Amino acid sequence: MTPIFLEGYSSHRRILFALALSCVFIYFDHKLASFEVARGYLQSLVSPLQYLANTPKKVMDYASENIVSRKQLMVDNERLKMNELLLNEKLLQLDILQQENDRLRKLLASPLRSDYRKIVAEILAVDSDPYSQQVVINRGLSDGIYEGQPVIDETGVVGQILHVGVNNSRVLLMTDITHAIPLRVHRNGIRVIAKGTGSVSQMEVSHIPNSTDIKVGDLLVTSGLGGKFPEGYPVAEVSYVSENPNKEFARIKITPLVEMNRLRYLLLIWPNQQGSNLQPLPPESKGANNES
Repeated sequence: MTPIFLEGYSSHRRILFALALSCVFIYFDHKLASFEVARGYLQSLVSPLQYLANTPKKVMDYASENIVSRKQLMVDNERLKMNELLLNEKLLQLDILQQENDRLRKLLASPLRSDYRKIVAEILAVDSDPYSQQVVINRGLSDGIYEGQPVIDETGVVGQILHVGVNNSRVLLMTDITHAIPLRVHRNGIRVIAKGTGSVSQMEVSHIPNSTDIKVGDLLVTSGLGGKFPEGYPVAEVSYVSENPNKEFARIKITPLVEMNRLRYLLLIWPNQQGSNLQPLPPESKGANNES
């Protein structure tokens, strides 16, 4: 192999000449920009080689980014699905709370005389006997509840207290076959007796002459007779009237305004006591109520 620079005096001169020439080129390139055009051409010639040299690295980076991104998308997708499930569950809870809140607002805004003492109760259980229309509520002697106490909701009359325990009570719904309630027609004041049929959606009025002025759509309200239910509370609407001239009495069916199969909250009232607060009776008053 022949060396570039030969040993001896001539090699030193060549080195000095190369250094001087390099300094001249550096000066002209830095100060006068004389080689910009040449550098541009050279850069254009070299650039394909640079792209070709960088291609393997770019391919590896692209593949690595795609694989990582796909994994990340799968993780994000699972996380979003879980978040959507949790949000839907919370939304259902909010809907249920909103419905309960609406029920309570309607219950407290029911057609209740403001001078009656009242208390809200929640249903704990429903009688499983299909021939019995009874429910159990979370109020009892400790709250001043007494047997025969009227029970209503935001729509109208529900029934009355049948049995009282210490912390819970049993309510006899007015649709029970053993229950009867004195009513009057709101339109003309005619007094009738409505009895339960064992169906949550139907009651009947018996012993009404065919000539009695009762029509389909008439509203029946409590008459106040008997002293159990206060006067003027809505109860049912006449749904069917059969006037058979061959029979002495008309057959009348009525539909309760309260949806008995959807009850959740009830309102207990004390018709003979004043005060609109929702607090239980004081201990000294409970005995008097139970005795009465």
